[in-house]
Amino acid sequence: MKLAVVGGGSTYTPELIDGFARLRDTLPVSELVLIDPATERLELIGGLARRIFARQGHPGLVTTTSDLDAGVDGADAVLLQLRIGGQAARLQDETWPLECGCVGQETTGAGGLAKALRTVPVVLDIAERVRRANPDAWIIDFTNPVGIVTRALLRAGHKAVGLCNVAIGLQRKFAALLDLAPADIHLDHVGLNHLTWELGVRRGGPGGEDLLPGLLAAHGEAVAADLRLPRAVLDRLGVVPSYYLRYFYSHDEVVRELGTKPSRAAEVAAMEQELLALYGDPALDEKPALLAKRGGAFYSEAAVDLAASLLGDGAGGGPAVQVVNTYNNGTLPFLPDDAVVEVQACVDGSGVVPLAVPELDPLYAGLISHVTAYEDLALDAALRGGRERVFRALLAHPLVGQFDLAEGLTDRLLAHNKEHLSWA
Repeated sequence: MKLAVVGGGSTYTPELIDGFARLRDTLPVSELVLIDPATERLELIGGLARRIFARQGHPGLVTTTSDLDAGVDGADAVLLQLRIGGQAARLQDETWPLECGCVGQETTGAGGLAKALRTVPVVLDIAERVRRANPDAWIIDFTNPVGIVTRALLRAGHKAVGLCNVAIGLQRKFAALLDLAPADIHLDHVGLNHLTWELGVRRGGPGGEDLLPGLLAAHGEAVAADLRLPRAVLDRLGVVPSYYLRYFYSHDEVVRELGTKPSRAAEVAAMEQELLALYGDPALDEKPALLAKRGGAFYSEAAVDLAASLLGDGAGGGPAVQVVNTYNNGTLPFLPDDAVVEVQACVDGSGVVPLAVPELDPLYAGLISHVTAYEDLALDAALRGGRERVFRALLAHPLVGQFDLAEGLTDRLLAHNKEHLSWA
């Protein structure tokens, strides 16, 4: 089995490599290709990847290349983990929205739109080249904003599934608090990428005993602290929102906070320099502890499980229920079928089928509908360009929604992203 990772030069890649090495019975990879134009970083990470495989006795071959077409040729699955513009672009996404009193964040709000505009055309070009090389290959997208990028891929007819680590992170957190194995925890996870709620925490699988009321009663403070939301929010809602809901439920507080401390992009950029120095040590043969602070916890486990299920008989995972980003197809009846939702789904070699979800309270359905409308306009802007399309997407976003504000944000977005937008 051959897997390819586009964006293999990311400092986060050793986390993925560690998962492939530890879970080789689930996903028996014979060749892993790391693809990235940043050749110097790629060689550092490729060397560490080989040492991790060797330390854990993995027989697979790890190769590196800056040639995308050669790298994806013959791949059974291609994982996308791109950041167009690097941490420098992320720093801008987190900075200029604050000038207008809006949250600066890389996937939510105006910064998230900027990232979508930079990313969608590049991802579609990569996917088309994957299709030409191997039309049967699955594309697993971890590139943010995952919902918009996955929708672009699916609309273009690609065999694509979106993946986020929010659900698996909460599953692991809840399992530890409840003293259960993660496999015993099933989440009633509903919404859009980075806009989700856990409506239930079930023992054993769909339809099992709902442990959520007891979890909140016994561990509400710990859960709220992880989400950086007041305990009262969880008690009043009776559900667990994703930590990205903080940007909606506490927007003004977050804006004030972001104005008083270094950006996350600056922190990550400094961390990346430390990580690259560590990766260059020929004695290092495991992921360093510092990597845990980089973000993306449990992504490797989620990616391995998803790839194993999608590849069916070629892997050891088999059919499974997993949280993915895929076409709505009636799952949330108030959304169009071609909206991309993030829900539990049955995944196997034939693809992805979302599971039924409970009827949603208008409190959640309304915000989901609002953000879906924004995502429609954001994707249109990413595909066709144009200042007016950018403005319309910003005006539609629930964290913007004012004419003058959308005008000012549009000007700043275009000014900071000209080098990445051919039409700007």
